[in-house]
Amino acid sequence: MSMWTVEKTAEFWRCYRAGESSRSIGRRFDIAQRTAQERIRDAGGITPTIPCRAARHLTVEDREEISRGLAAGESLRAIADRIGRPPSTVSREVAANGGRDGYRATTAERAAVVRRRRPKPCKLGTSPRLRRMVAQGLAADWSPEQIAGWLARTYPHDPEMRVSHETIYRTLFIQSRGALKKELTEHLRTRRRTRQPGNANRQRGHGKGQLVDIVSISERPAEADDRAVPGHWEGDLIIGSGASAIGTLVERSTRFTMMFKLEGIKSHIVVAELQQHILTLPEQLRRSVTWDQGKEMALHAQFTIDTGIQIYFCDPQSPWQRGTNENTNRLIRQYYPKKTDLRRHSQADLDAVAAKLNARPRETLGFMTPAEKFAEAVATTH
Repeated sequence: MSMWTVEKTAEFWRCYRAGESSRSIGRRFDIAQRTAQERIRDAGGITPTIPCRAARHLTVEDREEISRGLAAGESLRAIADRIGRPPSTVSREVAANGGRDGYRATTAERAAVVRRRRPKPCKLGTSPRLRRMVAQGLAADWSPEQIAGWLARTYPHDPEMRVSHETIYRTLFIQSRGALKKELTEHLRTRRRTRQPGNANRQRGHGKGQLVDIVSISERPAEADDRAVPGHWEGDLIIGSGASAIGTLVERSTRFTMMFKLEGIKSHIVVAELQQHILTLPEQLRRSVTWDQGKEMALHAQFTIDTGIQIYFCDPQSPWQRGTNENTNRLIRQYYPKKTDLRRHSQADLDAVAAKLNARPRETLGFMTPAEKFAEAVATTH
């Protein structure tokens, strides 16, 4: 495939970006499926920069005319006049590609494409200090976006310590760059080693039930909606294999995360654990909880009586109404993938994962961490 024309290479990647499978692409370009997969994997699933031919450069057609003219015994000046190029251009072209006797249009075109490829040195490859900081962030399970934002905030006047998240992804995915260890891709949330075309939206449910006497999210205070005041939480369950589960709580304004171990998903178990964990917070930081209409919240009224904390419920099939918690649960899935037996993990394990999430800088917080923002909120309660 290295012998392909620029046009054919561009078409290959257009098909990949459109979501065609490697099998379909292989059939389209008359190559083995494995060959297509290797091409995609070596590039990290990222469309390579396609060399652009400037107007002053010879075209494939120009080179074919030169080849035909040489075969017919024409002078270089005559060939140059016919294709509308300076004689010096044709002379250099022929001399650089085998001379009169050895010139071939396809070989000359291929050599020209190679010469046009002048990739800039990878920034992470030329700056050991920056590379070390990025690797440390990845090892701590920070996303490339969080690393890039944290660097900009921490080193605002040091251009050497600036790198885009796209550069980090490219350096991880494109094997030939080699600046970051390939094993660091294991710390990405998806653990992918190539960029995937398109996204698949997946939803899951854990058995919805008909709840009574609920208070709708439409009645939630405005201060919770606009995140103006800390203390409003969103909660849900993460379900594992064998009906195992863990509970999650995320504070809306600081994105601070709490996780609690469950010995089942019956309502009396979930509500008791939720009550135990939320009452560890300062009173001013436990204003409300938003949950979806899962039957694990059947005893919600008793929870409100015992704690004085109102639970607001999302509309049916509207997980986006508690989007902060939904997004956080996707982050937690990096540590506890689907079909994991969650009963094997202790509360200390869950606390360690929550601590990791709370130590990640967030773009929505100006690249402060949830732990830092939550500490600010706690300080204001004293």
